[in-house]
Amino acid sequence: MPSRRAFLSTVPMAAAAAQNSESGFQPVSGWTIVEGPETAYIVTPDEIAVQGHATFPAWLRSGKQYENFDLRGEFFVKGWTDSGIYIHAPEHGRPTSAGFQMKVFHGKDTEPKTNSVGAILGAIAPRLVNVHDGWNEFRVLCDWPRLQIWMNGELVHDHNCATHPALNQRLRSGYVGIAAASVPVRFRNFRIKELPGKEQWISLYEKPEDLAANWVVSEGKPDIVAMGGVLRGDGAGHMATKERYRDFHFQCYIRGCAQHNGGIIFRSAGRGTDPLRSYEIQLHPVEEAHFPTGSLYHLKRAVYPRIQDEKWFHFDLWVMGREARVRIDGETVLEYDELERRDAGFIELQTHRRGYWLEFKHIRVQRL
Repeated sequence: MPSRRAFLSTVPMAAAAAQNSESGFQPVSGWTIVEGPETAYIVTPDEIAVQGHATFPAWLRSGKQYENFDLRGEFFVKGWTDSGIYIHAPEHGRPTSAGFQMKVFHGKDTEPKTNSVGAILGAIAPRLVNVHDGWNEFRVLCDWPRLQIWMNGELVHDHNCATHPALNQRLRSGYVGIAAASVPVRFRNFRIKELPGKEQWISLYEKPEDLAANWVVSEGKPDIVAMGGVLRGDGAGHMATKERYRDFHFQCYIRGCAQHNGGIIFRSAGRGTDPLRSYEIQLHPVEEAHFPTGSLYHLKRAVYPRIQDEKWFHFDLWVMGREARVRIDGETVLEYDELERRDAGFIELQTHRRGYWLEFKHIRVQRL
C-alpha cells in the first residue's frame, strides 16, 4: 500500500494534468439562431436551453467557423431527449448532410445504430452507446484527416475522413451548432481549442475587388454586379476565371429566382458553352426539366436536389481526370466518369435569361 506522503504527492500532478488538458480552450460564443424564432433557444452564461417548440430547420450557430479543433461540452438527459451537435455546418443549407451531426439522444441502445446517441447521424453508428441520466460529457476532436469522438470518456468514433466514404466529401470547416427536434434539451460548458488549419483554397470572390482581379467577361453581355460579398448575374452571357484549372474542387453558395437558368462551365476555352471545348453543370430549378440543377448538360441528368427559390444552397463540384461529381447541400446529385476532354480550361459562370437572376458568394477553388 502506498504511503500517505506518496499518495499526497500525486495530487498536484493529477491537478496539473487536468489543468493542462484544458489549456488553450475558449468558450464557444456569439451564438445566433438560424431559421427559427428568437425564442427557439435561450442562451445564458451558464446554459444553452433548446425550447420544446424549436424544431428543424431552426438551429443555433456559433459566432465563427472552425476547421480543426478540440470541442468539449455537456448535455443533460432527463426523459425523452433529442437534439444534436453540428460540426462543420455550412452558412446556408443542411448542416447534417453538408457537415455532420453528432446525435444527442437518451436511448441506451444495446446495439448501436446510426441514430443512437453519439452516432454521426444517418451515416456511422458509434462503437458503443454510453449515456446516462443527468449530465453527459462529449468531446469532438477534428484534426484532418482524423476525427475522434468521445462520450463520457469512452472513444466512440475514430475515423480517417480522407478515406472514409461517408466522410470524405463533407465540409472540412464550418460552424458548430445545436440542432432542434421539438424537445427541450439543456447544454453547458461548450469550450473549444482551435488547432492549425490545413485546407488550401484559392479565393475567387469574397469582396468587390475580386471581380476585376479574378474574372473577365468571356461571352455575351451578362450584367454582373459586385454587391458586397455577393456576385449577382443577370442577362445572357458568361464570365470566366483568369486562370485555367484541370483537376479541381470548386465550391460556392448559389441562389436564384424561380425558374432561373444558368450554369457552371468547366474546362472551357474561355468562350462560353462551346460544346467541343467545355462542360456545363446546369442551374435550372425545375424538377421535371430534362436537365435540372446539378445535371451535366447534354450528358447526364442529376438527381433533383432539395433546393428552394431565392434561398442559398451549398454547391460543390469535383473534377478529376475523367470524373465529375456534384454535391448540393451535402447530397451527391451527379457522378460521371466519361469526360473525354481533360485539358485544363477556365471555369465560367453563366447567366442565360434576362430577368432570371442568379447570385453567388464565397466562390473558391482548390487544385487537385
